[in-house]
Amino acid sequence: MMNIGDKALDFTLEDKDGNKISLSDFKGKKVVLYFYPKDNTSGCTKQACNFRDNYPHFIEKGAVVIGVSKDSIKSHINFASKHELPFILLSDPETEVIQKYGIWKEKKMYGKSYMGVVRTTFLINEDGIIVDIMDGKRLKTSTNAEDILKSDFLK
Repeated sequence: MMNIGDKALDFTLEDKDGNKISLSDFKGKKVVLYFYPKDNTSGCTKQACNFRDNYPHFIEKGAVVIGVSKDSIKSHINFASKHELPFILLSDPETEVIQKYGIWKEKKMYGKSYMGVVRTTFLINEDGIIVDIMDGKRLKTSTNAEDILKSDFLK
């Protein structure tokens, strides 16, 4: 797992339009990098719509919002279109980046164990340093964007 104070690991993934996007493309900007389990599920939709509704505030502050899941580009196209998501969605079907960030973990549902993405938001400063990590009890899907806007991160 990445830790506060670590340099964020660079990566290159495809966005919903098939463009190759690297984290290093945003050097000099604040980046909200959020990993989520699956397009069009209730929690992930709440989180994405919260970022959508607050997106103008992130733009105003010069910050970039990037969502990453293992869903396909086609799934991202449908998700973004259905919910009018204006920010970057990246596809990591091989979970390469998800694993590098240490959030591909064993989960349990209905008594069955499986591997999956642990919902996590990394706040990365202009120098590429992780200054905060929101997960577990600190991350509420319906207020994730608002909680970031209220924090010191964008001041």
